[in-house]
Amino acid sequence: MRNFQNIKRIIIKVGSSSLVKSDYSVNMPMLVTIMHEFSNLKKKGIDVALVTSGAIAVGMNVLGLEHKPKDMALKQACAAVGQAKLMEAYNKAAEIYNIKLGQILVNHDDFQVRKRMLYLSNTLDSMFKNNIVPVINENDALAVEEIKVGDNDTLAALIAPMVDADLLVLFSDIDGLYTKNPKVYKDAVMVDIVDKIDSNILSMVSGSTTNVGTGGMETKIDAALISTMVGVNMIICNSNKLDSLIDIAEGKNIGTLFKAQEKGISSREHWMIFKANSQGAITVDNGVKELLEKRKVSILPKGITKVDGEFLSGSVIDIISLDGIILAKGITNHSSSEIDSVKGKDSKTAESIIDFHTKKGIVYADDMVILKEGYYGRFVK
Repeated sequence: MRNFQNIKRIIIKVGSSSLVKSDYSVNMPMLVTIMHEFSNLKKKGIDVALVTSGAIAVGMNVLGLEHKPKDMALKQACAAVGQAKLMEAYNKAAEIYNIKLGQILVNHDDFQVRKRMLYLSNTLDSMFKNNIVPVINENDALAVEEIKVGDNDTLAALIAPMVDADLLVLFSDIDGLYTKNPKVYKDAVMVDIVDKIDSNILSMVSGSTTNVGTGGMETKIDAALISTMVGVNMIICNSNKLDSLIDIAEGKNIGTLFKAQEKGISSREHWMIFKANSQGAITVDNGVKELLEKRKVSILPKGITKVDGEFLSGSVIDIISLDGIILAKGITNHSSSEIDSVKGKDSKTAESIIDFHTKKGIVYADDMVILKEGYYGRFVK
């Protein structure tokens, strides 16, 4: 048994391959199962939210398409049609158990802009207080590459800490994390618990997609990192265990558990790493690099060698070494043009050129997160 005590809120993500049939029509029995399990959780006083996939796939069925369209406009049209059909089916299943649902459609901008993120958080909190189950999906009907979250594994992980979830469960067509690809290697063994995501765990992962979904095990490991770093446990398990949600919430050994990190990162650091897209970059010399490898330090003009991109004061930017490694992300106190005018200069000279304060620097130490060597690179490219 796993030590899940006093769970009050769970986020459930269900993948497209579990929600639609081979002809891309809605798998209604699965939706009924989901609502039945939600009803059981609510009887135990546990809040639940659903991150759903399937809109594009269902739209393909409505429009009579056999393959996922490559044309963006047609894909968005599928999402618009399919999301409406999908919510209609969810509401039909929810009515059986007297469950109220509310639809939330988001894009990455809703996490990128902190004010919008706060509005989203407040809306979700109000839904929970009013006994409404949020049904969340990416707004694929309007999504373009610049504002896409990318996949619903990541979306679920971004939502989990916003609503103070205790547990995130990703249901898919896989039983959990395996030491090797079980479809290729017969000696692959499923991992029960992951205490920490390290190079050994990463070596077990290979990306994949299906004709109806966008995620593979790689995106699920991403989701595990995003959620566990702010104290949220995460489980990967097969959607054939959807009728065992109560057992999962009570700690039975189902799927692979990624344990929440006791000493994770702050919500501000979490936002900078996983939610805020960098608007530009500054390159720093080797002296600054050596300091940042030891601790946070404010970035002064003297140590800056180059400015990339156009950005305003208050933007999140990358701090890069001379050899192109992203050392940190931070919130800049100055625009790109201001930094460019004082780069390489001492602080006294900089003060005579722009409204510069040495104590705060170009990027203040408290407005920075160090990107330790290893896994964060996937999120800051």
